[in-house]
Amino acid sequence: MLKNTMDMQVSVTPVPTGNSVQNSKDEQKKTPSTPLNSPLDLSFRCIMAPTDILDEIALQPDQKVNCKAVRLNNNSLSSFEAFEETLSQVVRHPLEVSWFDLSFNMLQNIDKVIAKFRNIKVLYLHGNSIESLEEINKLAALPNLITLTLHGNPIESESGYRQYVLSRLPGLKNLDFSGVTKQDRSIAETWFKMHGPKRGRKNKRS
Repeated sequence: MLKNTMDMQVSVTPVPTGNSVQNSKDEQKKTPSTPLNSPLDLSFRCIMAPTDILDEIALQPDQKVNCKAVRLNNNSLSSFEAFEETLSQVVRHPLEVSWFDLSFNMLQNIDKVIAKFRNIKVLYLHGNSIESLEEINKLAALPNLITLTLHGNPIESESGYRQYVLSRLPGLKNLDFSGVTKQDRSIAETWFKMHGPKRGRKNKRS
């Protein structure tokens, strides 16, 4: 399996406990430091659903993390259910998050809730189980998206994969850690003129 290549780091500090002694479970909980732009790192936590995030973070009442990036890579996420609601309980300004790392999970589709995070510039989805290229269309609602990863998903093996993604997301500057050139865009436009309408008719029949 592909290895995670993201190298952002975040420091953590233990949950304040006064003079009390934490039990073994509480000792595993960390409160992320909150300087702006430091990522909220929840990678490698065996998270299966967004609501599990609340079990991984111990915050004081009315305390939230001040961040612009969220790492949820290398978990077992299979859906986005309650994704926005959960982040709202943890992150001070969730809709201002500009970087999501959701790589190496078990996602089979891209939930429409992702379109609410219109400030996203970087989205890592590599190493998941996304099977339909048409799922990419949901990302067209993200006006600031410039970096996207999708390699390691079943869609990568589909004919015209890169051309389809670039034709649907013309604002991308990097796809799968590879820069997008003018030639790439030209090829994508030509490809979509030839093959895109066929895909559209196929979807209408299904």
